[in-house]
Amino acid sequence: MLDLVSLAQALGAHACRFDADLLPVCDSTNAVLLGRAEAGAPSGAVVIAAAQTAGRGRRGRAWVSAPGDSLTFSLLWRFAPGAVPLGLSLAAGVAVTNALAKVGAGGTALKWPNDVLKDGRKLSGILVELVPGQTHAAVIGIGLNLRLPESLPSGLRETAAALDVPIATNVLLATLLIELRAVLERFAVTGFVGLRADWLERHVFQERPVLVAGDFAPPRAGLCRGVDDDGALLLEAEGRIERILTGDVSLRGAA
Repeated sequence: MLDLVSLAQALGAHACRFDADLLPVCDSTNAVLLGRAEAGAPSGAVVIAAAQTAGRGRRGRAWVSAPGDSLTFSLLWRFAPGAVPLGLSLAAGVAVTNALAKVGAGGTALKWPNDVLKDGRKLSGILVELVPGQTHAAVIGIGLNLRLPESLPSGLRETAAALDVPIATNVLLATLLIELRAVLERFAVTGFVGLRADWLERHVFQERPVLVAGDFAPPRAGLCRGVDDDGALLLEAEGRIERILTGDVSLRGAA
């Protein structure tokens, strides 16, 4: 079970860099931390929830979790004033895969813009939200399936994966926070361009046929050429390369 004393012990010398709060239940760790950020919470503030009643994913989708089955937390990170953290969700994905490899759960892949995959199915999701009025401050929310909840609808169960590795949750969370800190400090210096190669190494659709579908447009087919220095998806179709900046699209493999 998660507890702050064990988390601090697992963080070791890194514990002083994080201000963690563990809630038995909340609507959404991102929503809670966004409110605290607006009130002046420091960089490195963390909100962890044993259970969420309104967990959110990208495009307004719900993140289904159950106590003990999922690890759900959010981290506040403040960059230099004036910075615009383009590609931050991709950078966070690199940190998550690094952490999973360190706890013996390697072999994961990344799907643009914010999914971590295991055996082609979604293991973890990342939701980055900028603090209102503070474009240089971001709340990074992460949900990771430790086990698939019994309440998970059958349609989601077919596309979801779970960690299923015997690792202490406090150690897992500490490793995630340590790797996030390392990646975010690197990101602050280089932007996403300094992490682009790491992301591409883990990119599940690199140089593969894909379909890109939006809410109000028909699917577009093409070859996925990776991402650019800002984290935009590169889709080659009909001899041209299109940059897709918005995350309000779905990406899937094509025959």
